[in-house]
Amino acid sequence: MTDIRSAWSALGGDPALLTRTTTVVREGALSARLPARELARACVGACALAAAELGARRAGLAEVPAVRVDDGAVAAAFASERLLRVDGRAPVSFAPLSRLWRTADGWVRAHANYPHHRARLLAALGGLPEDATAVEAALAERSAAEVEESVYAAGGLAVALRTAEEWARHPQAAALAGQPLVARERLDDAPARVLPPVAGAPLLPAAGLRVLDLTRVLAGPVATRTLALLGADVLRVDAPWLPELPDQHADTGFGKRSALLDLTADRAAFEELLASADVVVTGYRPGALDRFGLSPRALAARRPGIVVAQVSAWGPDGPWAGRRGFDSLVQVATGIAVTEGADGQPGALPAQALDHGTGYLLAAAVLRALTEQTRDGGSRCVRLALARTAAWLTRERPGTPDAPGTPAAPYDVVTEPGEPYRGPEPWLTETDSALGRLRYARPAVSFTNGPTDWTRPCGPWGADPARWT
Repeated sequence: MTDIRSAWSALGGDPALLTRTTTVVREGALSARLPARELARACVGACALAAAELGARRAGLAEVPAVRVDDGAVAAAFASERLLRVDGRAPVSFAPLSRLWRTADGWVRAHANYPHHRARLLAALGGLPEDATAVEAALAERSAAEVEESVYAAGGLAVALRTAEEWARHPQAAALAGQPLVARERLDDAPARVLPPVAGAPLLPAAGLRVLDLTRVLAGPVATRTLALLGADVLRVDAPWLPELPDQHADTGFGKRSALLDLTADRAAFEELLASADVVVTGYRPGALDRFGLSPRALAARRPGIVVAQVSAWGPDGPWAGRRGFDSLVQVATGIAVTEGADGQPGALPAQALDHGTGYLLAAAVLRALTEQTRDGGSRCVRLALARTAAWLTRERPGTPDAPGTPAAPYDVVTEPGEPYRGPEPWLTETDSALGRLRYARPAVSFTNGPTDWTRPCGPWGADPARWT
């Protein structure tokens, strides 16, 4: 299959539009044993094509704008959180305890970037001090499976290293096996969405749409950052008591505003936001927000015509559906870390490709849902999971060449060779912000007359009022 074809098919896109896409192939970009570069290219390309399709519909264009996917821009975008500089300072990506650790019989990956996760990890290990030497000694005496279960029981995050074959036998992998890469559901018979026309340059397919961003960490914020690039009014809402990592927020906050709300105490203000939201994006565990009336069907009943987009680590079903998870943990659980390792040491992909790839696919699914609504109506729900994206990478192999002698697809992506990838510098830029002077990766989503940068840099976390512009 070609790079973007399978992603576009998963989104329900018209295959004839693939001919509007050109990819610039750069050897050395996102180099890995697994086809990380092809996955990244596919996710960004499908997102750009979905944006161009909606833009053409709103602008009344006879032809969908041409999409161009450059491996260099994609590689820089997939490492955006690492490439960010604030007044020249490099970001802090992982806390000292967020790493791979040896156990008595293998390895575990712990995630302890947030203070509450760090405290729970240490509690599960017997109330240890925050000392790497003490943690290392404690883990060396336990099995990986024991650590995985005891840390989870304490509310922390740790996952045992598995091979791809071991993961395939896991009940959670079985639950994912029957799931599509992009789950798409029509919730009701709401009338067709009428979007006002857009004109001028740049072409902003999501202009005038209000996106309520209830996501954290990377995949969800990458999706909403992309929708903001495309013209949406994106308001991220966080609970005041949930800490956020400043550098992470700075990287994913471009184009968006950020507010703090207690969904119980500030219920009236939250309901007011919901009453005029066009899209709600959630990145919490499946069902975690249902008590606030935020299940897809509850939202559709109150706001017919809404698009609900959900992203989780492990998927909506199976024994791990309710578990928290992050890209690094999913890589370890699903066999990616083993495949990318060497000399008996687990490895990792050259970027948090599951987070970024899933984020671009989530944004693409929202854009495609909006396009479909203009024709067929209906409230819509789209769901993605990092572990399902991992299965696409490890088993379905995006970008795997067709077998020799296979006839060319009737509609396919044009490819052209580019110079080898020698680093991200050509795709970086700088701007001033309330946080300081920012160096950051330019957007990777690109189509003719489309936006080339966000209209505003990120601001301080929680600094904006909880209302629409």
